[in-house]
Amino acid sequence: MTGAEALIFLIFVLFIVLILAASTIKINKQWEQALILRLGKYNRTKGAGLFYKLPIFEQTYRRDMRVMTLDIRKQEVITKDNISVRIDAVVFMKVKDAVKSVTEIQDYIYSVRQYSQTTLRNVVGRYELDELLTQREKIAEEVKKIVDQTSEDWGVDISIVELQDIELPEDMKRIIARQAEAEREKRGVIIKSEGELQAAENLREAAETLAKAPSALELRRLSTLSDVSQDQSNTIVFAVPLESLSGAMASSSGLQIPKVRKTKKKEE
Repeated sequence: MTGAEALIFLIFVLFIVLILAASTIKINKQWEQALILRLGKYNRTKGAGLFYKLPIFEQTYRRDMRVMTLDIRKQEVITKDNISVRIDAVVFMKVKDAVKSVTEIQDYIYSVRQYSQTTLRNVVGRYELDELLTQREKIAEEVKKIVDQTSEDWGVDISIVELQDIELPEDMKRIIARQAEAEREKRGVIIKSEGELQAAENLREAAETLAKAPSALELRRLSTLSDVSQDQSNTIVFAVPLESLSGAMASSSGLQIPKVRKTKKKEE
């Protein structure tokens, strides 16, 4: 073997060694775990940092241990009262067992997404529209509980399920708008009637108080005249009983005004 051939052979050997070293030395990131199979059987799990594996005989499967977000695409659902709505959701999940996520299911992300979508459709179908609009958190919690029970066998933990958007048909939107307007009018009428009732009660109490003090009643009449007569273009005719004026003058001045005696005409 010549010197050139020996150099080429050495370079080839170094190349093979580098390839084997690259396939032997692996590095996990802080949020990763590596599942190592030896001859097709589970052997060990490695966390963050540097680790080694046997080339050819061992295979590595990595799992991201961070919280992942899955969008559940918008789908059409029939509620319990036969109203068609379009609804979508978001699922927050996390791999808690890397071994199960590899050995128990083929594609855990796709499976969780499809199962969440089916569960959402089934759960919403058990509620009426009004309940769907007012109990979104309860429905989302029910979906989370069902999906979490199944995904636990896959090594996946469901953290949160949130309903994002509920899209109603146009005719249903108009009906709800009219219903809301009628409810606002109802509240307005109730508030107005309660105000009128309270005002009437206050007037009744004021009338009872004035009835106990005739002089106060006359002063109130004079105060009303003063308020109305501020506009000089008005002409006011105010009839006051003589007995009332004489009583008010007597109470204010301390004088006693003699009463007018009525005489009867004698029949001839």
